[in-house]
Amino acid sequence: MTGNWRDRAGTVFECQKQPASGSRGMVVSNHPLASAAGMEMLAAGGNAIDAAIATLFTLTVVEPMMVGIIGGGMAHIRLADGSHRFIDGQSTVPLSVRPDTYRSKPGAAHDVFDTVDDENLTGPKAVAVPGSLKAWCETLHRFGTMSLADVMQPAIKHAARGFAVTPYLHECIVDGAPDMLKDKAISAIYLPHRTPLNAGERVVQAEYAQTLATIARDGEASLYHGPLGDILVDYMKAHGGFITRKDLTSYKTVERSPIRSDYRGWEILGPPPPAASGVHIAQMLNILEGYDMAAMAFGTAEMIHVLAEVLKIAFADRAAASGDPDFIKVPVERLISKDYASERRRVIDFKRAQRWAAGVQQLEGADTTHMTVADSMGNVVATTQTINNLFGAKFLIPGLGTVPNNYMNLYDPRPGHALSLAPGKRVTTSMSPMMALRHGRLVYALGLPGGKRIFPSALQALVNLIDHGMSLQEAVEAPRIWTEGNALEVESAVPDGVRAALAALGHEVEAVPTVAGGMNAIQFHADGSLTGAACWRADGTPIGLAGGLARAGIRFGLA
Repeated sequence: MTGNWRDRAGTVFECQKQPASGSRGMVVSNHPLASAAGMEMLAAGGNAIDAAIATLFTLTVVEPMMVGIIGGGMAHIRLADGSHRFIDGQSTVPLSVRPDTYRSKPGAAHDVFDTVDDENLTGPKAVAVPGSLKAWCETLHRFGTMSLADVMQPAIKHAARGFAVTPYLHECIVDGAPDMLKDKAISAIYLPHRTPLNAGERVVQAEYAQTLATIARDGEASLYHGPLGDILVDYMKAHGGFITRKDLTSYKTVERSPIRSDYRGWEILGPPPPAASGVHIAQMLNILEGYDMAAMAFGTAEMIHVLAEVLKIAFADRAAASGDPDFIKVPVERLISKDYASERRRVIDFKRAQRWAAGVQQLEGADTTHMTVADSMGNVVATTQTINNLFGAKFLIPGLGTVPNNYMNLYDPRPGHALSLAPGKRVTTSMSPMMALRHGRLVYALGLPGGKRIFPSALQALVNLIDHGMSLQEAVEAPRIWTEGNALEVESAVPDGVRAALAALGHEVEAVPTVAGGMNAIQFHADGSLTGAACWRADGTPIGLAGGLARAGIRFGLA
């Protein structure tokens, strides 16, 4: 199919942001100060790993509602030699937690993990063993070129001197205020006088700056074996939390190989279990490969209907067979096989929406962050990190100055299921730091936050790029859809006529302002240049490095 996708589209839109170009490096994150921190490392001669770690530490300061050192995440790293690996720094269940530690709320649906008194949602009992800090420090040591102290300087600076609240951060504080007001320490920073900070006011995190300075000096050992860990463990013990010193000292990151799939001659690489995303993106692409998605055209009722049915199939299988591979058998080969995709595709009905059951035997928070960075040497990092829900467990640990995760809300409090609690079990996630290659050459790296809406949104971006021929900026900003079997969420840019046609097919259509969060991406052109793009759903900012050093032998003089 040739021509501009807009000529055939059922849904059209205008991009709200501009891309950035570069020839020597690119950093895209969901805050301009974090992108600038990464770019500072590239400009100083560091590589993509140096830039990624600087960006992540700065995000813990300027996006405190999304990411923190008491959190978890997944990093997709492509090194200059062309090798790919995933660094799994996901949080784990504390060793003292058992399958029946929490009491499920009476009457809760099978896919709702709410507990009595919200113990797994807010407060100390909601906190899982953190993996982020260990993963970041180990990754820098293995693959970076700069010291931890150097890459952490921007984060320390912004924590100590403060930064201006964006409208987006203000709205997040407003959303989290009812629970945050219950904790004196977190309220003192974000809700002074019990009122949310307004856009333009400054956030100063002096205590957290001291924590960061300690980490810069002593590394991850300061938390997992040292005084910062003592503060965390003592707080947990005093307030009923589960994390102990043994949880910290026994925590280990895991290096994993990517899930690889082929889609119309493209090689797509995504995260393996315990992430559900790579498996199910591969599964969905295999099903979609049997259709001419370009001919269906972007944003038509026909295209959205097919996407919705494929999403429901993936979520049915995800519920049955996703989890930590150390605890359950995930049928990866079956799920990503072309034969299985053909079986599922054969029963999709173009004339009506269906309910789907799992074809194999065997929930997470939407408030996350993502960043993508590349250098001129061929190193690329796409990583998604989170403290799970907005402002995590909704309190701040005095002495650390940081907000911990509430990852325990992602486990099923009822024993006997794939996602049930078990000591040491890693979080199952939809994080989707994806890369796409054509004829062996890297072309795209992308990702986004958004809980269970992450991997369907990453899938749609790949379809936008490969099938519809969108520009990178268009692909990350394009209207999205999402469903896991109940309502079909469509962003409000989808026209009323398309929504009506979907309803006529039996979909329960719900117009929403956004599906998932701020995607950011990098495109790698054949001439070596780079394009970076971030979408309107967050404070995403691409910064490109171009130019270069003076020509050898050049001098400036006056006659």
